[in-house]
Amino acid sequence: MATALRVPTAADDKYSRGVVALRTGSADYPGAAVLGVEAAWRSGAGYVRYIGGAADAVLARRPETVAGADLGRTRIGAWVIGSGTDAAHRSDNETDALQKILAGSVPVVVDAGALDLVAEAAAPRLLTPHAGELARLCTRLGMNADRLEADRAGIVSEVAEKLGATVLLKGATTLIAAPGAQLIAVSNAPSWLATAGTGDVLGGVLGALIAANPQHPIDETAAAGVWLHAHAARLASGAVDGAPGHPIVALDVAEALPLAIAELLA
Repeated sequence: MATALRVPTAADDKYSRGVVALRTGSADYPGAAVLGVEAAWRSGAGYVRYIGGAADAVLARRPETVAGADLGRTRIGAWVIGSGTDAAHRSDNETDALQKILAGSVPVVVDAGALDLVAEAAAPRLLTPHAGELARLCTRLGMNADRLEADRAGIVSEVAEKLGATVLLKGATTLIAAPGAQLIAVSNAPSWLATAGTGDVLGGVLGALIAANPQHPIDETAAAGVWLHAHAARLASGAVDGAPGHPIVALDVAEALPLAIAELLA
């Protein structure tokens, strides 16, 4: 786990610490963009760029963020796309922009409203569906989605093989499958984590860790990100040392990330 958390040295700068770009959020769901950006910063990213329809909300919360289209000089280490968007209401221009990202060589964390575009993509991809989204993806791939309830591990692995991508199925036990690799299960999350927006936070965490660790296998980095996200939720909710804990909101999880990282590095 700790190998995915790099302590900056005197030789590091904002670029070497990891550059994350997010194309997330929408007029209907601006909070998804805010939560993902917040989490990327708090997971140790050195530079966060936001491109999307929620720039005002993002900058009001995190003025450190660079908003606007990338001009090719940012040295992006990971993209996060799809959070807080709906493919049914996506414009042709937005579809074109997402397809260009997915056709590149930079790793892409793909969530929610961009999952319909992953089949023809060339970029290294980490898909982060919940069960309903994975079922819809299975249908698109000609698979029997009814098998998902009885065989989550088998379906996740099969989708990963079909797409040549890493698949992270969110849940009480999160499953991570990559082509040709052993399935990884992570189950340290408190039940308080099951609340709206925490998946958007996870996207930001994953983007930051992937950008900071270009040499690591994506499935292993993803597993570390899931564990870190869940540990931050445990700290935020007080569900530690056998305590039952208390309700939290997604922003609480993002704000607890630095403490979670400090504990892991101690």
